[in-house]
Amino acid sequence: MPAEVAPITTSMHIEPAAADVSEDAVLGGALRLRQPRRGHRVGHDAILLAAGCLARPGDTVVELGAGVGAAGLAVAARVLGTRVALVEIDPGLAALAAENANLNGLADRVRSIALDVRAQPRAFAAAGLKAQSAEHVLMNPPFNDPARQQPSPEGDRRRAHAASRGELAAWIRAAERLLRPRGTLSLIFRADGFPDLLRLLEPGFGGVTVLPVYPSADRPAVRVLAGATKGSRGPLVLLPGLVLNDSSGHPTPEAEAVLREGVALPLAGS
Repeated sequence: MPAEVAPITTSMHIEPAAADVSEDAVLGGALRLRQPRRGHRVGHDAILLAAGCLARPGDTVVELGAGVGAAGLAVAARVLGTRVALVEIDPGLAALAAENANLNGLADRVRSIALDVRAQPRAFAAAGLKAQSAEHVLMNPPFNDPARQQPSPEGDRRRAHAASRGELAAWIRAAERLLRPRGTLSLIFRADGFPDLLRLLEPGFGGVTVLPVYPSADRPAVRVLAGATKGSRGPLVLLPGLVLNDSSGHPTPEAEAVLREGVALPLAGS
């Protein structure tokens, strides 16, 4: 039986002032999210990430670096019976994630935890996230290396987008620790950084399945969505890519199905 994830319990009352928060609809209006007007905001990446997590009813799902909870909440809304833990370092965003669980009627299955992904295992255990307690982990990690890319001067955006190779390795170790044997990790990453990501996955994961995401059919991929299985020795699989926009700039039917209708993406590693 999957490990129990308690219903949302939070003593956090730290959040941006109401004037600094907007309420926005995603997934064609199926999910409402309160989020800061400035800084990192929910975009396609979170919804694509959720689509790549092929959870089943009864599974425990952990989202690392959850922000206001978009990806984890999208999984909970799509797969009834899943129990989701949203892990976020920023107490204000974690409080908004908790509020968003309530806003969408998911508070009985989703909880928000203010915790650094790089925290020690005992800190995770104290928060109810013991080793090997989840069937699925999903994450949209900071993927810009500050040694290579100029980080944003805005603190929230910098924290959401920039991390060293060592920090990324810590995120992957945390995911491996939380997952049960043969559990799956789903993540989204920048396309040109995928070789580095693959090397970091290799010690603990296999059966990596990669789906490139193209802004349009005539442009290079900007993102890769990847699924990987803990302890697998399966080969790397490269799937046909997802094209977001047609030649006239309108969303393709395939992209609309994922981004507006909540259709799952076929990541074999998930």
